[in-house]
Order: sequence, then structure tokens, then C-alpha cells
Amino acid sequence: MELILCIKIFLARIIDVSLGTFRTLVTVKGKNMVAACIGFVEVLVWFLIVKEALNTDSNSIWIGISYALGFATGTFVGGYISNIFIKGTLSCFVITSIPYPMIDNIRKNGFAVSIFDVNNENKKEKRWMIFMEIDKRKLKFVENLIKKHDKKAFIVASESHYVANGYFQGAK
Repeated sequence: MELILCIKIFLARIIDVSLGTFRTLVTVKGKNMVAACIGFVEVLVWFLIVKEALNTDSNSIWIGISYALGFATGTFVGGYISNIFIKGTLSCFVITSIPYPMIDNIRKNGFAVSIFDVNNENKKEKRWMIFMEIDKRKLKFVENLIKKHDKKAFIVASESHYVANGYFQGAK
């Protein structure tokens, strides 16, 4: 009976923590009604499983371990699910001294690129800033394209809140 309770606690915690992680990210994206519905289910599952865990006659450490393992696993699962379902774009800035053929290669792979001269009078080596708006799931791919041409390139990517006009296309 205790094993069944531990399994129930573990699985319920995966569900409620995954929902909590997903709810948080949906809230950040401004989808408050969806977040409220997810939050309702999340807390209902949490309440029912906590009630059952605390009302047992057993004082086994395995109940606590099941609860904690479910939390950790739910955090992982929730993050994984969020990365799949929540779309987003990143503003990607690259400072490099080797803009070509890097830019041509990035464009050949379907990304729009803007380039700016960012030279400093005190620097002997010329520098350029490359700007791209990319699908967040393509960051590693773009990073590899950049590193192929300039291993020392300075890369900054941050989540975009609003994008209007311009040209935006993901990798082929």
C-alpha cells in the first residue's frame, strides 16, 4: 500500500509541477486566461496529493522522497514541454572582426542579417555588429554558424517582447 501511495505522489507531483512551470511561462507571455485555467488544475492536483500524503498513517521517508523526486522530475518535464510549445523569438547581436563570409553563410541558411560598423577609434582591429531576429529554437544552429567563422565572436541573445515589420525567417 505504501508503494502505491509513493507512486501516486511521485506521478501527481510531476503533473502539478509541470503545469506550474508551464503556467509561469504562459503568464510571462501574457496569456493570463490560459494561465489561470492551468493554475486551477495545478493547485487542485497539488491539494489532493498533499492531502493524501499528510493523512497517511505511514511516516516513511519514502513518501517525502517520492514527493521531492516528483517535484524535481516535474520541473524538468515542465521546462521541456514549455520549450516545445511556447514559441518565441530572440534578438541576437554578434560582435565580430570577421563579418564575411559569416554573413553570407548565415543568409544562405535562411536568416535575415543587418550589419553595423561599430569601430572604436582606439581599436586597431575593425569590428562589426550583426543583428538578427531568430526563432529561439534555432539559437544553437546560428551559434554554430557564427563559431565556424569566428570562434571569438561576442554573442548576446535575449528574448524579444515585440517584433514588427522587417524580415524574419527561420532556418531551412
